Amino acid sequence: MSNHLGVVLTFPVYLVDLPADAKVEDRVAATAGYLGGAFDVESLVENLLRQLAGNQELVVNVYDVTNNSNPLVMYGSEVPLGNPSPSHICMLEFGDPFRKHHMICRYRNKPHVPWSAITTPSGVFVIWMLVGYIVYAAWSRYDNVKEDCRKMGELKKRAEAADVAKSQFLATVSHEIRTPMNGVLGMLDMLLDTNLKSTQRDYAQTAQVCGKALISLINEVLDRAKIEAGKLDLESVPFDLRSILDDVISLFSSKSREKGIELAVYVSERVPEIVLGDPGRFRQIITNLVGNSIKFTERGHIFVQVHLADHSNLATEAKVEPVANGMNGHKNETSSISASVSHNTLSGFEAADSRNSWENFKHLLSYETNEMPYENDSDKVTLVVSVEDTGIGIPLDAQGRVFTPFMQADSSTSRNYGGTGIGLSISKCLVEIMGGQINFVSRPHVGSTFTFTAVLQRCDRSAVSDSKPVTVHPLPSSFKGLSALLVDKRPVRATVTKYHLQRLGIASEVVGTIELALGVLSGRNGCSRASMKQPSMLLIENDSWGSKTRLIEMKQNGFTPVSTKVILLAAAESDNLKAKYLVDSVITKPLKASTLATCLFQALGITQVSNEKRESSGSLRGLLLGKNILVIDDNKVNLRVAAGTLKKYGAKVECVESGKDALALLRVPHKFDLCLMDIQMPEMDGFEVTRQIRAMEAKVNEQAEADDASGKDSMAKAAKWHLPILAMTADVIQATFEKCKKCGMDGYVSKPFEEKQLFQAVQKFLDSSMSS
Repeated sequence: MSNHLGVVLTFPVYLVDLPADAKVEDRVAATAGYLGGAFDVESLVENLLRQLAGNQELVVNVYDVTNNSNPLVMYGSEVPLGNPSPSHICMLEFGDPFRKHHMICRYRNKPHVPWSAITTPSGVFVIWMLVGYIVYAAWSRYDNVKEDCRKMGELKKRAEAADVAKSQFLATVSHEIRTPMNGVLGMLDMLLDTNLKSTQRDYAQTAQVCGKALISLINEVLDRAKIEAGKLDLESVPFDLRSILDDVISLFSSKSREKGIELAVYVSERVPEIVLGDPGRFRQIITNLVGNSIKFTERGHIFVQVHLADHSNLATEAKVEPVANGMNGHKNETSSISASVSHNTLSGFEAADSRNSWENFKHLLSYETNEMPYENDSDKVTLVVSVEDTGIGIPLDAQGRVFTPFMQADSSTSRNYGGTGIGLSISKCLVEIMGGQINFVSRPHVGSTFTFTAVLQRCDRSAVSDSKPVTVHPLPSSFKGLSALLVDKRPVRATVTKYHLQRLGIASEVVGTIELALGVLSGRNGCSRASMKQPSMLLIENDSWGSKTRLIEMKQNGFTPVSTKVILLAAAESDNLKAKYLVDSVITKPLKASTLATCLFQALGITQVSNEKRESSGSLRGLLLGKNILVIDDNKVNLRVAAGTLKKYGAKVECVESGKDALALLRVPHKFDLCLMDIQMPEMDGFEVTRQIRAMEAKVNEQAEADDASGKDSMAKAAKWHLPILAMTADVIQATFEKCKKCGMDGYVSKPFEEKQLFQAVQKFLDSSMSS
């Protein structure tokens, strides 16, 4: 057909369908003709090559390999190529089962290396390099993190060691400073108990005050260090909040009298009588705030109020001035206050926070009289305590750093008023630990009002007897049923006086002027003297006196009842006030219930009932009288101080200077009721001495139990030996206290100890022995 080699196929066409097993004769007979087809191999390959045309020329050979020994070239040249290249052989099927065909394909020229052959290995190499770098970086990072962790562990150990060293340093410094100070203050206290001339007594008292100031500064620095270390823990014991406030008022009473300023405290009736908390830290906050107010106030008043948070918020939420960051928003106020302008406050001077006005104070009083229920019945009680003064105030540019440690308003503050600037910082930390907040409102030349909240717990008196006893100032009941008439033109101050009278059980009525009081006493103003209960006393504020001649005339003419005692209330001490005003008695403020009761006993001529049982169990002398006490201290001065103090209260004291001597005296049985032991002693410290004492007691107690079990001495069962041991040291770090408890000590007394502290420490040990 085309002079080309190829393949011709023929297929028979049948007239009828034949079965699959038809014979050849039947197939021939049924054949209608033949259908033929030709495969032109050359044309077929050329068409294929055109379709596969590319950059490289392909050479294709097709062979008939039916006779494998002599293949027949059906397409392509038989001349071999100069540069044989790799070939590809494939089978060709043309439908003839009896013949075989091969097709061999190759490039005519040696093929160029393709880009993929270069880029692919390069890419794989780069990928492996990246993977290797990632593995190397990860491993290096792991090593670095491991090394950092090791360094952090070392730094942590160093920091912990530094913290321990810091605590030990503070303990050592505290001990080394307090030990000689204990001797100084103790000897001064013993010196003041002797017969001294007035000048000598003044010198000794001045030295004692300076020593106590140094001890107070040491305590503040140690408190700050413990707060920063997170080792300041709060107690949870029942205490009488009103008694603590009375103690604070007593602490600053002489200073307030010297300056002639009003110092007063008021506690809402809705505040529980006994609460659970830390009385020492609560007292510390109040003392810091009142101490600052006393320091910076030269006229006017200092007023401490305590209310429930719920009621205080209700009374003040309607009238709140803009306050930002604890500061009052009076920016341009340098405040020129006229002395002739009187404000409705405790002293008549303007106060910085208008929320403490008389109107809001009346709202709070109305909640008490209406017996408003508590908003929640939980055991927690949130108190709001405010300390208001009419002092110099805080400059606006200094109000932002008030709570910063060791910072004061300016450099002149420390020179003029003293102090270190650490008290408010400690107070803020203590308030936050108690779950409260503290802020302030201050206006230059007007005054400052600091307000803080404290979360405490309610405590019933029935639960107090089962827990740690409460140290309170017992108030006499001799005044119950009496009545008083109070003359005071300032309603806030009159409310404070009524509060203290009410604590003594005295009902009181308030009038604004002395003329109204005379009208009440004479039966006028709609009151009949026959039908009205006559007041037992007439209390007159010094600045509300008015005209005294009218009262003197009425007393001389018999128009005032003889049984009504006229008592003057004065803010400053003066020897001639009683003679000047012709009154029966003068009570010098600040008022507190115990001092008011003492003055009224004298003025009214009431005999104070002495409770011998209370004296014997409720005072330090009653606890220590006749008790055998062993004091162990390597410092001879401290031994003299401790022995002198204990002997002053009737104790029988024996002193030793080493732990070995103490062990010799404390071999069971011994005569001692209490042991006061120093911690830091040479050869054998207080911890080791205590452990050996407890070991000796345990051995004796085990032998006694064995004797009881075997029936020996069955008539009288032997009591267990346990000598109360109190650590007596100048170290006041919490870790030391925990170590004392761990080694078997029963309590802790820090040097220099005072009567109240010593009473609280020994009461629970010696009270039970007295009753038994």
